Amino acid sequence: MTVNLGIDVAPWRLSGVVYGALLNHRPALAALGAAADAAPYKGAPKAPVLQLRPRNTLAGDGAAVVVPTDADGLEIGASLAVVIGATACRVEAAHAFDVVAGYTIASDLRVPHDSHYRPAVRFRARDGFCPIGPRVVAAAALPAPDTLAVRVEIDGRIAHETDTADRIRGVAQLLADVTEFMTLQPGDLLMLGPSHGAPLARAGQSVAITIEGIGTLRHRLVAEA
Repeated sequence: MTVNLGIDVAPWRLSGVVYGALLNHRPALAALGAAADAAPYKGAPKAPVLQLRPRNTLAGDGAAVVVPTDADGLEIGASLAVVIGATACRVEAAHAFDVVAGYTIASDLRVPHDSHYRPAVRFRARDGFCPIGPRVVAAAALPAPDTLAVRVEIDGRIAHETDTADRIRGVAQLLADVTEFMTLQPGDLLMLGPSHGAPLARAGQSVAITIEGIGTLRHRLVAEA
């Protein structure tokens, strides 16, 4: 079964399987300070910290995302999403781009919380918490995915400006490290992960995420009935 988010990825279809890297931005890890060395972790992660976005979280461009009544708002984690174009198992970093079909934008939403190494499902896996779009750009059109400008606007005002650089693992290394222990299939998505300082948006506000060379993903937040 495929998930149709209104994104043309011919000859591939999005599989509906979405993985995301966390704490992949160096400033985000640095911001943890001494907490990174405290129990039970006792040190920075040595392997990718991954989350899985189940199908119920997936939404398309223009979606209305519900903010739970017990949340002040949602953190807007703008992320580059890598679309897998070929079966990827134990891919070397030097050949990682051979399995990339293209790139799109993901809005990696979450209810703010303090669990960093073990993502809390109830704060991340709510319905519609991962809008994706508005299109997939072929990999050949974005030869330098680790240097793209990223902008988040809330109600038309710039709330966050960052880029896809300064990652602990760039696109190629992330693919290599993830496929070392799991196989990615055509149509799967692997999010590079948000930058430190992701802004908070509240019910009633509109969000626009722009990534250089891809376009703008838009969604709005609505209060839970």
